[in-house]
Amino acid sequence: MGRVLVTRRLPDGGLDPLAGHELIGPNADDSPFSHHELVAHAGEVDAIVSVLTDKIDADVLAAGAAGGRLRVVANVAVGYDNIDVRVARERGVVVCNTPGVLDETTADLAFTLILAASRLAHEAEADLRGDRWKGWGITQYLGRDVHGATLGIVGYGRIGRAVARRAAGFDMRVLHHARGNTGDTGYLADLDELLATSDIVSLHVPGGETTHHLIDARRLALMKPTGVLVNTARGSVVDEAALAGALHEGRLFAAGVDVFEREPAVHPRLLDAPRAVLLPHIGSASHATRTRMAALAASAVVTVLNGGMPPNVVPS
Repeated sequence: MGRVLVTRRLPDGGLDPLAGHELIGPNADDSPFSHHELVAHAGEVDAIVSVLTDKIDADVLAAGAAGGRLRVVANVAVGYDNIDVRVARERGVVVCNTPGVLDETTADLAFTLILAASRLAHEAEADLRGDRWKGWGITQYLGRDVHGATLGIVGYGRIGRAVARRAAGFDMRVLHHARGNTGDTGYLADLDELLATSDIVSLHVPGGETTHHLIDARRLALMKPTGVLVNTARGSVVDEAALAGALHEGRLFAAGVDVFEREPAVHPRLLDAPRAVLLPHIGSASHATRTRMAALAASAVVTVLNGGMPPNVVPS
């Protein structure tokens, strides 16, 4: 039996694979552990089940190594930019994530934002609820058609491909950009070309240094003024100030954003930007998916503590 730190409350059933192990946490009010608390706990546990807001950095991993027990960190997320994977490897700590189980749910949310932003659904609903709608008019809330539009997908992994499958049902022309040639129809090696060509751009790349502000002021300027940008990847991929500026100045038609660079903070100009649909990081938020994510992370912990190697170890 191992000691496992669970940093946040997880859906019912998500921790069932850890039955028989001693669980530490989460806090009774589900507040995040401070960095100091993570360091303190790391030296006394065999495993950590973390979420994307937990910074599992060199200090936490060093404390785990000093305690002589920490063997695995399982992140209940596909992304793992909150974990220093290089240091973990050096310390002999296995890092796992939860790929595969959230692809379809996140793709659903990406397409929700594509539709809501393109058709000005948020703006129209806000007017209705705010008693500003005075009756039907033929020139009201004129959005952009999604059917038949060109969709540019940046990052063509499992989630990006799932979005492409949904786009087929809307008779969209689908282009995509990835780090290497996918060999699939619609691949563009030049990201700038994809941005300039697409009516709607949906982002599906990981966070980290190589994608930090991938979509910056220069690249936003390449998009059509009738274009729509959707981000369900990581907040750091988009320069929020530049996106807000493009929306305020009418250089971009609309945006749908589910992730932010300094969550839960959102750039104030983006908060009041016109035609911006903003959601609080709910991409994988369905009962079934979040439970499967937690169970996959918990199962990985059990496998490592039993001397095995799970299939969801992140690449070194």
